[in-house]
Amino acid sequence: MKHTAKTESLNAFIRDAMKRFSVPGVAVGVLFDGEEYAAGFGVTNVRHPLPVDADTLFQIGSTTKTFTATTAMRLVEAGKLELDAPVRRYLPDFKMQDEQVAANVQVRDLFTHTAGWAGDYFDDTGSGDDALAEYVRRMADLPQLTPLGAAWSYNNAAFSLAGRVIEAAAGTTYERALTDLVLKPLGLSMSFIMPTDVMTHRFVAGHIVENDKANVAAPWPLARSAHAAGALASTARDQLAYARFHMGDGAAASGERVLKAESLKLMQTPITMAALGEQMALSWFVQDHGDVRVVRHGGATKGQLSAFLFAPTHGFALTVLTNADRGAELHREATAFALKEFLGVMPPKPKVVRMDTAALSAYTGKYTSLLSDNELYLEDNRLMMSVTPRGGFPTKDTPPGPTPPPTRLVFIGPDRVRALDAPHTDLQGEFLRNPDGSVAWFRFGGRIRARA
Repeated sequence: MKHTAKTESLNAFIRDAMKRFSVPGVAVGVLFDGEEYAAGFGVTNVRHPLPVDADTLFQIGSTTKTFTATTAMRLVEAGKLELDAPVRRYLPDFKMQDEQVAANVQVRDLFTHTAGWAGDYFDDTGSGDDALAEYVRRMADLPQLTPLGAAWSYNNAAFSLAGRVIEAAAGTTYERALTDLVLKPLGLSMSFIMPTDVMTHRFVAGHIVENDKANVAAPWPLARSAHAAGALASTARDQLAYARFHMGDGAAASGERVLKAESLKLMQTPITMAALGEQMALSWFVQDHGDVRVVRHGGATKGQLSAFLFAPTHGFALTVLTNADRGAELHREATAFALKEFLGVMPPKPKVVRMDTAALSAYTGKYTSLLSDNELYLEDNRLMMSVTPRGGFPTKDTPPGPTPPPTRLVFIGPDRVRALDAPHTDLQGEFLRNPDGSVAWFRFGGRIRARA
């Protein structure tokens, strides 16, 4: 690669971050100036270590959602699916607690996290071809948190529903549609959705870090009902090939036309505001840094995390794959480092807004969600946050993981805060208000949490 000094700097940064965050294995891929660089670091599994390389398989978690949306766009171009059609056109028996939502939610809403029902619902409905159909049937019990389209909140259940819509439109299983319409045409020969395909190759195990020690996490696979939301396993090289496609004109590397250029542009066109200044397109998060538009996603499974982004007008792409839960901290630092090193992107650090104790107390209290409870309280005239995991991932019966230490919060704008302490360092949150001006929700980690 022409930019050897830049890639060597990135390598050194990642090696240092692996030590600081106790991450056993990392794979990284960079696309810049038409050239590709990919490498691996560390080991696959602390119990049975093998070297990680650019062809080692990692679960990419919710980056899978963009593959689900790409599969849907192929069906749109084939005339089998309409984004503005109601879900009930394809699933006539679809039910939710709120009948108006069930009747009016459109396919497009599923890809923008605006459906409004509780989204972190992970129910293992078996490994059969009916897993998604049964999952969608059970969605009828999910509470509706906000009116359809009223608030943005990350919604895994909506993408499982999208997978079921794809099955109905394609007349086959989600896994077969994904493979036939996206993975094979794009030549992604090292990207797999079924664990039985992954296990014949070199792959990583997830890890949970406690007291700076990484321990192997279990279970390894996600339930089949969550495949469309986050079960794809891929390599750094395949992720770069995927980025090339989404920055291109819709043709695969082989020259085969997979999508029209207009469809790719549509997927990257903002539809609504997401969280913290980002915009939401069809499954993609979009943010402009001056003249650099960054399109991104990422994901997390049980101890495996992915970061994936590209800047279409600059021909730049980055993927970082890690096999420990503290990989989230590594990703935040590595992506910021790479954007600065390769594109000169340096988002300004938000300034702290000083607030007195009376103003801070207006935000204290308990904020609840399916996966965790967040308690905001005052300590030494500071706003503090403690997070209590409730379990529920990767299945609804999974017990809670370790409780992280509390973190200090500082305000960086009206109703917006930044965390100062690990493992939440530099993560931002924002408060959403009722029409009467009272605080209704705390959005943190992309999820809205109701004030108790």
